[in-house]
Amino acid sequence: MTTPASPPSLDIENLTVAYPAAEGPGLVAVDNLSLVIRPGEIHAVVGESGAGKTTVANALLGLIEAPGRITGGRIRVGGVLLDPVTGKGEGLALGRDIGVIFQDPMTSLNPLFTIESQLGETMRHHLGISQAEARARSLALLHDVGIPEPERRLGAYPHELSGGQRQRVVIAAALSCGPRLLIADEPTTALDVSIQAQILTLIRNLATARGLGVMLVTHNMGVVAETADQVTVMWRGKAVEQGRVADVLAAPQHEYTRNLLAAVPRFGERLERFAVVDDSAGERGRAARSRIAGRLPDAGSGAGDGALLEVRGVSVDYVTRGWLPGAKGKSFRAVDDVSFGIRRGEVMGLVGESGSGKTTVANVVAGLVRPTAGSVVFKGQVVAGEGVRRTGSQALQMIFQDPYASLNQRMRVGSILSEPILFYRLAATAAEASADAELLLEAVGLEPAHASRFPFAFSGGQRQRISIARALGARPTLLVCDEPTSSLDVSVQAQVLNLLKDLRETAGLTLLLISHDLAVIRQMCDRVAVMQAGRVVEFNDSEALFDAPQHPYTRELLALVPRIDRIGARL
Repeated sequence: MTTPASPPSLDIENLTVAYPAAEGPGLVAVDNLSLVIRPGEIHAVVGESGAGKTTVANALLGLIEAPGRITGGRIRVGGVLLDPVTGKGEGLALGRDIGVIFQDPMTSLNPLFTIESQLGETMRHHLGISQAEARARSLALLHDVGIPEPERRLGAYPHELSGGQRQRVVIAAALSCGPRLLIADEPTTALDVSIQAQILTLIRNLATARGLGVMLVTHNMGVVAETADQVTVMWRGKAVEQGRVADVLAAPQHEYTRNLLAAVPRFGERLERFAVVDDSAGERGRAARSRIAGRLPDAGSGAGDGALLEVRGVSVDYVTRGWLPGAKGKSFRAVDDVSFGIRRGEVMGLVGESGSGKTTVANVVAGLVRPTAGSVVFKGQVVAGEGVRRTGSQALQMIFQDPYASLNQRMRVGSILSEPILFYRLAATAAEASADAELLLEAVGLEPAHASRFPFAFSGGQRQRISIARALGARPTLLVCDEPTSSLDVSVQAQVLNLLKDLRETAGLTLLLISHDLAVIRQMCDRVAVMQAGRVVEFNDSEALFDAPQHPYTRELLALVPRIDRIGARL
C-alpha cells in the first residue's frame, strides 16, 4: 500500500493583491504570483523594496490592510485553502500552524512580560495545556534554539537578553505549537555575522528535523546562496525568475536578476563603483554635490602623525544601579583602552560582533558618550576626555542606523534639513536655509519638491539619503556612519554607498564607517579596525586585513560571512 505524499507546506497559485485608487488604475502590489514550498524546504523570496515580497507574506497572514485586497488566486497551507478576505482556513490558526519571525525581535516581544509567560501564553491558548506543561515545553524550546542556561532565561525580560538571544526566543515562539509553515521576514538583517550564522544554521536544522517549510524573505544574496534551496526573484509585483538557488544564482536568466546580483558587494575584487539597478538617483544632483563640496571647510592637518581624528586610550564603563536605596551597582567595561587615528580624506572601518564596543566608540567620537578614561583629539583639539564638556561639534556629524527613528516624523523634510543650518548660523534667513535644504536634497539624488513631505512618505533608502543630507547641512569634516545600509536591500544599498563615495571624492569628506557587512567594509574602507570584547584586536590596511588576517578572531569573522560564491555551503 502506497502512503500518500504530504501536501506542500505552502502552495500559492496565481496570487494577485491590488490597492485600488479613487481615480486611475491603482496599484497591483502582487501580480499573478505562483510558488510552492515543500516540507523541509527553505524558499527565499528576494527583490528590491516595493517588489511585493512583504505583501505576499502579509497575504498569508491575513494582514492586507484596506483598501488593499486579494483580487485573484488561491493560497493553501498544508493543503488547506485560505479565505482570501480573512486569511483564515478551516482548522488553521496563525501562531499554531503558521509561525512568523519578524525582522526586529523587540517589536515581537512584550517588554513587560518574562520569556516564560510569553512562550507559555501561546501554547496554553492554542494547545490547551497546563502551565506546568507549558513551562516544560518552553524549557525544551529554549534548549532546541541554543539559548544558554534556559532555566535562568525563562525568568528574564527581553531587554536582559542580547539581540541574538531575543531572535532565538522569537524563533522558539514561532515553533512552539508545531507549525506547518514558517515565515521568516528578514530574520538576520540587524545581526552581526557570527549571530547571523548561528540563526541561519538553526533555521536550516529545524526545517530539516521537523519537515518544516520556510519562506525566507531577505535582501542578503549571500544568505540565499548558503541557506535556501529554492528562490523566487520578484520585481514590481511579478516573479521574474524562479528555480533552484544553484541554477538561478550561477546562471541568472532575467536581466533584473543579473543586475540585482551585480549590486552585491564582492570579496574577491574592489570596485570603484557599485552596480545598481537604476542609477538615476546617482546621476541626479552631480552639480548640487559640487556646490556642497565647495562649501565644506578645509579639514587642515591634525596633530602628531597628521591624523584628522585620534582616539587615545579610550575606555568606557557603564554602571548598573540596584533597585533598593544604597544598593551597589555593577560596573561593566564596554570599551577598553582603544586607540586609533583617522587620516584626512580616508574611510576607516570599524567592525566586530554585537557587544564588541564599536557603537560605543562611535558615540564617544560623536560626543554622545563621555569616556571613563582616555581622550579624543579632533583637528588638533581635545574634544572628549577628562575636563572636556561639549554637546556636539559642527564639523563632526553622525548618520544613524535607522533613518526612520532618527528623523522627526512630525516635521517636514525641509524643516528637518533647515534646522542644523539655522542652528549653526550657516544661513542669514529662513528662506536661505530652505534654499540650502533643497540643494541638499538634489545633492543626495532627491527632488527639491520632496522638502514639503514628511519622512513616512519615503522609502527606507530615501530616508537614509535624507539623513545624509541633514548631516551634510552642518558642513562637516568627518561623518560617523553607524550601520548606514544594514536595513536596505542590495540595490538601494549600492545607491547609498555610491553616494558616500561621490561625497568623499567631490567634498573630501572623511568617514568612520561601522558595519557588520564585511563585504561593504572591504569595498569602502582604506583601513579597518577589528574590535572584540571592547578592545581593538587588529588594525590594518583593508586589503592586507582581508587577504591575510593576523588575529584568530578576524579569521573567524571572515569565515562566517555569507557569500554568493559559496552556494549551498551550509546546507
